[in-house]
Amino acid sequence: MLEVLRADATLTAPSPMSPAQVVEALRLMLMSRAVDERLIKLQRMGRVGVYGPVHGQEAAVIGSAMALDPRRDWMVPASREHLAMVRHGLPLANLFATYMGSFDAAAIPNGVQLLPRQQSIGAQLPQAVGLAWALKLRKTGGVAAVYFGEGASSEGDFHEASNLAGVMRVPLVMLLINNRYAISTPLSKQTAAPELARRADGYGFRGCAVDGNDLLAMYAATIDAVNRARSGEGPTLIECRTYRMGFHNTSDNPKEYREETELAEAEQSDPIERVRRYATREGFWSAADEAAAIEEIRAQIDAGQKHVEAQPRPGAAAIFEHVYDTLSPRLQQQRSEAIDDAT
Repeated sequence: MLEVLRADATLTAPSPMSPAQVVEALRLMLMSRAVDERLIKLQRMGRVGVYGPVHGQEAAVIGSAMALDPRRDWMVPASREHLAMVRHGLPLANLFATYMGSFDAAAIPNGVQLLPRQQSIGAQLPQAVGLAWALKLRKTGGVAAVYFGEGASSEGDFHEASNLAGVMRVPLVMLLINNRYAISTPLSKQTAAPELARRADGYGFRGCAVDGNDLLAMYAATIDAVNRARSGEGPTLIECRTYRMGFHNTSDNPKEYREETELAEAEQSDPIERVRRYATREGFWSAADEAAAIEEIRAQIDAGQKHVEAQPRPGAAAIFEHVYDTLSPRLQQQRSEAIDDAT
């Protein structure tokens, strides 16, 4: 398993990231946790339907995103890559609009090379392969990066996507976020494979396992995979070994299926604390820097939330928008009935 920044914040090798990159990443990780806190509060107030926090997985998400070029690379997220999407160009207000039900305000702006979040487990994987194949055919030099969990790697979509990606040698980085639980199902009950990264061997491309709580290792593995993809060497499967410290989503109670001692052990390898200690020791981060960053993050989150709250509430007809260019007669009738029922 690749490790650069140990849990005690010491290095096993020179940092692949500059101090400026580490600071940018740490700010994004802090914002990710702050967004978790705000959206969980809004969900408890009944203003958000359901939310799945990123807590504990910030290094895997941000470290990989930092290796992508938003100007030419495409990102295909699953459901916990919130701040990776923001780093790739999605306005924070649009992210809040997604969860707060303001559909039009949640749209991905033109020019942002990002697909929508995917709640259907594994369904984004074949799409990502098609996207990467298109980038190869068009010779853009771009790479597609797709995120998914270890639960999705048990789906048929994973096999079909990996098989085609290997055959066509597409420029694809497959980021398997192994947080050890597919909702309440532990990894041991999902697969007998000793290492998920080894699955890449069966499809004819490279696989590697990385400490997913190590920002520097995640960046190093992803930038290597991106460079290999750009040079025509095909896909890479990166197994990011991390831990979901929070609940799967706001309807879940992890105390029903895992021990408190397990969480306490995972907290000893908190990805944010690891980076904070390293950056502080190296002299390019301080308590004052963090206080200023947190204040700025709070202001950005407040502004994003207020922007969404100022938008008109979607009416009953909104569910019929942005699906078909022209509604069928049956859907036109259903739309009219929905509007009538609402009024």
